[in-house]
Amino acid sequence: MSRFSEMPFGEPVQTPSLDRLAERSAEFMNAYCQMPLCTPSRLCLLTGREARRAGAWTNGSTLDPELTTLPQCLGEAGYATCLVGKMHLGGCNQMAGFRDRPYGDLTGGTGHQGQEKPDWYEGSRFRWRIDNVGALEAPESVLQEHVVAQETIAWVREQRYRDPETPWFLCASFSRPHFPLTAPKRWLDEYPPEKITLPKAPAAGDSFHHPSCERLRKEFEVDALTQEETMRMRSGYFACVSYLDEILGDLLDRLERSGDLDNTVIVYTSDHGELAGEHGGWWKHSFHEASIRVPLILSMPSHRKGGKKSARLETPVSLVDLFPTLCRLAGAAYPSDLDGRDLSESVLEGVEPESKPVVSDNLVPRWGAGAEFRMAREGRYKYVRFRSGSELLFDLSGDPEEQKDLILRGMDEAAESALGKLRHFVETTMDFDAVERERVEWSHRLVEEYPLSNHNSHGNHYRMPDGSIVYADGCFYSPDVIADGMRDIVGDLEARTRDSAAKV
Repeated sequence: MSRFSEMPFGEPVQTPSLDRLAERSAEFMNAYCQMPLCTPSRLCLLTGREARRAGAWTNGSTLDPELTTLPQCLGEAGYATCLVGKMHLGGCNQMAGFRDRPYGDLTGGTGHQGQEKPDWYEGSRFRWRIDNVGALEAPESVLQEHVVAQETIAWVREQRYRDPETPWFLCASFSRPHFPLTAPKRWLDEYPPEKITLPKAPAAGDSFHHPSCERLRKEFEVDALTQEETMRMRSGYFACVSYLDEILGDLLDRLERSGDLDNTVIVYTSDHGELAGEHGGWWKHSFHEASIRVPLILSMPSHRKGGKKSARLETPVSLVDLFPTLCRLAGAAYPSDLDGRDLSESVLEGVEPESKPVVSDNLVPRWGAGAEFRMAREGRYKYVRFRSGSELLFDLSGDPEEQKDLILRGMDEAAESALGKLRHFVETTMDFDAVERERVEWSHRLVEEYPLSNHNSHGNHYRMPDGSIVYADGCFYSPDVIADGMRDIVGDLEARTRDSAAKV
């Protein structure tokens, strides 16, 4: 049983590679993304800014070239920088400050191979996610995850060969365990739906009928899910987590054997979580822990060599903290106006960082007017304020499954004090009406100034040495079938073999 997964309470999922890494690291047990949605979260991570200041509104948002990114700072400090895999950015600023980008969603697509609803399927795209769960049919070698791992190793080796004295920074970004929930049969067989765990946070509690939660479930069409479908999807998700762990283990082993990790900081994190049936929901967009809390592991060479004691740190932190932390560890200067804070002392010495409110936002009324929210957490208490709708307060220490809204049920003195502090913090840091005006103005300006002219709905491409972009996923979407299941080829070969044997 693993103590680590992308779920907030831990699940009986096999992740030996990540467990081994976590045991030789500083592991932040309460790390939060700035928005539980792919593109906005990545924009915040790249810029070290909260969603509002990063222009991180929704999927397809454009990275403003005027904002300094983490790879840009490291590049200016003398690092060779590379991005391999998914980044899911809108607009033409697809390099995002990286020097090299040999493979990934270079034309603004998502790179989730096989998630697109096929023409013959009559249901919705959300229903396709449910019905498409199962054993992987494509060869593993052509999957995005395997290509990311191989291109990562190739770039590191090439960099070492060309310029061994130059330090490097590489981001290897994988799609799984994001949908589609397809994995090799060997991993699906490890998690039979009838034997795996039920969602730990039940479809109940004080927030279950909150308007924002009801709208989210309706939009994602998950209220109609049967128990059998829920467990089959959880089986697929668990299988994808273990499959990615297997790939990560192979990647780290190969880099370790070649000595390329001897002086390397290893970071593992995710852009958002996955509800996986908790609170009766699936996917993300929610303020619940399974949606906004993410893994965050930083492993130093001294951790892996036994010079520094590993640590599990409980103080809440955010993904925006990675920007200043990595710059400080790398000896690089960074902008003074970042929203993130430097956690390098916690990483190096294992000391808890100073306690302060951390936030996760939804700034787009996608699920109806007033659905925008700001979550603020400090210590054991988590507060959620909506543009319209009742506010919520949870004690995550006594109620980790977020079933009891303390505002509704009554509070002791400590909870009342926390509510007052967090409520004041949100009121002074978030003006939803002003954000709406900024979002419209910012989005329109960037779309007009930095359009992506060569958009392709399928995400994965190679960037060749001359700068040209080559489609990488033809085998998924435009396959060339040369024979009917090999029967023609094999049958012809068998016939000729029989003829030869008869002549002999």
